[in-house]
Amino acid sequence: MARNSYFRFKQFTVQQDRCAMKVCTDACVFGAWAEVSGAGRILDIGTGTGLLSLMAAQRNHEVQVDAVEIDSEAAAQARENVQGTPFAERIQVHQSPIQDFDPVYRFDTILVNPPFFQSDLRSPDARINQAHHAESLTFSELLTAVARLLEVGGTWHVLLPPDESSTLTDMALAQDWVKQRELTLYHTYERRPFRIMTTFAGGTFTQEKSVSERLAIFDADGQTHTLAFRELLQEIYLNF
Repeated sequence: MARNSYFRFKQFTVQQDRCAMKVCTDACVFGAWAEVSGAGRILDIGTGTGLLSLMAAQRNHEVQVDAVEIDSEAAAQARENVQGTPFAERIQVHQSPIQDFDPVYRFDTILVNPPFFQSDLRSPDARINQAHHAESLTFSELLTAVARLLEVGGTWHVLLPPDESSTLTDMALAQDWVKQRELTLYHTYERRPFRIMTTFAGGTFTQEKSVSERLAIFDADGQTHTLAFRELLQEIYLNF
């Protein structure tokens, strides 16, 4: 994608000229799908452009959001994207590894769109490697951070490719997290799924089984957005 590109949404604009992580449709779906109502404080781990923080603040008019980003240029980009929006006073961007982030409060909801590639070919660009590969944040470290930062009774939501989602889910269940919801995302239903979104709750949460859903971005023609996709994103996308 070209440098100096930006995306306009209904209530904010996201620039991505500095950031190795770009605005992607799966992240937009994740930001619209993850339950944020009722949360007083939300943590966005690895905020990148700040997209998920902005979406959370738009959907929950009272919430305070802490957006944590390890990369200094990405954190600066997120701050620029937050400035001038109706949500600027409710979003705080922190440039820090999540392992070192230690606020005096804990969070009702945590959003995680983590680096996930475990063994893919590396890019010559170290910042792209950091953004896309689990070098600066392993799944074990992520689970430790979530357990430390999540309020008792809170939930956390994570977006991953299917194989990595399966790995993290097994690790989370082994640590007594409970899978509450899951959304499998497809380009079209004729193709294999490419992302899975999962909501976990603490061990005190009781539910007979998790709620599993499917969503395709496009109809079979590969060009027309599905009705379900349009309905989910209609409060975010300008053209919906």
